[in-house]
Amino acid sequence: MTIRQLPPQLINQIAAGEVVERPASVVKELLENALDAGARRIDLDVDGGGIRRIQIRDDGGGIPRDELGLALSRHATSKIASLADLEAVGSLGFRGEALPSIASVSRLTLTSRAADAALAFALSSDGSDQIDEPKPAAHPPGTTVEVRDLFYNTPARRKFLRAEQTEFRHLEQVVKRIALSRFDIAMQLRHNQRASLRFDAADTRIGWEKRVAEVCGAPFIENAVFVDQAVGELRLWGWIAQPTFSRSQADMQYFYINGRMARDKLIGHAVRQAYQDVLYHGRHPAFVLYLELDPVLVDVNAHPTKHEVRFRDQRRVHDFLFSTVHRSLAEVRPGEGAPVPNIPGAQGRTPAYPGVSEDSGAPASGRYFVPQQGRISLPLREHIANYERLQVPRYQSGSSHDGTHAAAENAEDAPPLGFALAQLHGVFVLAQNARGLVLVDMHAAHERISYERLKTALDGDGIRSQPLLVPVSVAVSAREADVAERHAEDFLQLGMAVQRSGPETLRVRAVPTLLAQSDPAALVRDVLADLIADGRSTRLRESINEVLSTMACHGSVRANRRLTLPEMNALLRDMERTERSGQCNHGRPTWVQLDMAELDRLFLRGR
Repeated sequence: MTIRQLPPQLINQIAAGEVVERPASVVKELLENALDAGARRIDLDVDGGGIRRIQIRDDGGGIPRDELGLALSRHATSKIASLADLEAVGSLGFRGEALPSIASVSRLTLTSRAADAALAFALSSDGSDQIDEPKPAAHPPGTTVEVRDLFYNTPARRKFLRAEQTEFRHLEQVVKRIALSRFDIAMQLRHNQRASLRFDAADTRIGWEKRVAEVCGAPFIENAVFVDQAVGELRLWGWIAQPTFSRSQADMQYFYINGRMARDKLIGHAVRQAYQDVLYHGRHPAFVLYLELDPVLVDVNAHPTKHEVRFRDQRRVHDFLFSTVHRSLAEVRPGEGAPVPNIPGAQGRTPAYPGVSEDSGAPASGRYFVPQQGRISLPLREHIANYERLQVPRYQSGSSHDGTHAAAENAEDAPPLGFALAQLHGVFVLAQNARGLVLVDMHAAHERISYERLKTALDGDGIRSQPLLVPVSVAVSAREADVAERHAEDFLQLGMAVQRSGPETLRVRAVPTLLAQSDPAALVRDVLADLIADGRSTRLRESINEVLSTMACHGSVRANRRLTLPEMNALLRDMERTERSGQCNHGRPTWVQLDMAELDRLFLRGR
């Protein structure tokens, strides 16, 4: 077989296969170029979902006449000049392949006027390797790139494109993602001559949140917690949604590293771990987060599309992300500044509880949806002290029921969850606060309180081990045995004694007391799988937490159990003091708020 040099056009078309998958890919590359050029406003016009035409105009620095030809040449860029630049990339695009790759599979016109130039010049390409001389053109300072008939000269790839509306949805999503990366840039998108998206430049948090709401919807920002934490050269800021605002898909997760869109297994793992204790099974968290760090600490050249990244110190970044999100969720308690769960439907919105439609913004059944705790029938007696023995809260003027009612009437001075008024069907506590009515699922709330107390006690005493009468031998691969040997101390900290007894054999001599009834071999294999895949494992801790969660559930006040007003108020005060008290151990909400305006609307008052 003869070895031959490939022609430039074919080289560009092969490169296009890496970065140009569909119209959305073209828009991503061109938008990033506009941002790197210092644009403050970007206008996008597309026709036919971007298949027929894409035009992007910016008011950035522009391209001088004598550099227009280079802009369409491979491995030509203004963004890096040395290996040191490549190892600390601060721009979005830098490979020098996007424009020539796009030009090789379309009819492209590049028009630009440098900031200090008197005239603009235009350059056209029809997909061949021949580039005409730049010609004078009328254009303000900045650059316009027009891409027509994408993949017209590569029909095999064009046939893989979807319907116009499908391609436009992908393209629109890219615009939204990039709009979230730079709040200071004004952007506008038109499709088939009709306005689709418009984002005004913003330099305040109110303006940022308006843009986030435009992309993610108002319910997200209403149920989100603002995060801003810095440790050393790492900073994480942005918005994380309350666990009760979860999704059936991971479709509302936006993460940026130094302003660059990023998808990374390490990031996803850290955030999932932070939510694991509060999220309903099978649900996905929603967030808009920004990680800032020294560019030297992250390699953004790990993939041609530059979506995937590689951190120099993965463990440190993972632990920082996990601890920041985990702590932020834990610190959200009923009170000022915390998102208030509302009765779904009362304002045309609903948290994403199971059984509720996420897309319509209303319960799937068309009725108000209130999480209900069914009748609990457990053979175990309650382990945790009954609320009868709890002290009367300090907010009460006395221990009598009359005193409680008197305090409830003075709701303006009430604590965040107010004062208890009554109990509904032995399941819900009704309370009055300054905003209106609070409904509390007493079992779910007590379950979270009990669970957090058990975890705190366990952290204080440490994880106790139980020696096995007969050590268990586990057959593993040589690689797994090596990993187990290296992480023997990590196993011990989790209450598990694991020793290597042969090239491909491990011996388990002790297990955590709480997991004494578990299969030691299966536990070891699961932990080793995590260590090999992620460099860490939380499997044992998760298993222990599952046991604690079960104990908390069994030991919590049961449905249909009658509580006195002092007991109900004690429960409310405990909720205000307890981390993650907004949801039970399974991710269900523990309380909802119905304010006076919503109550008025329910009864058509003021109409």
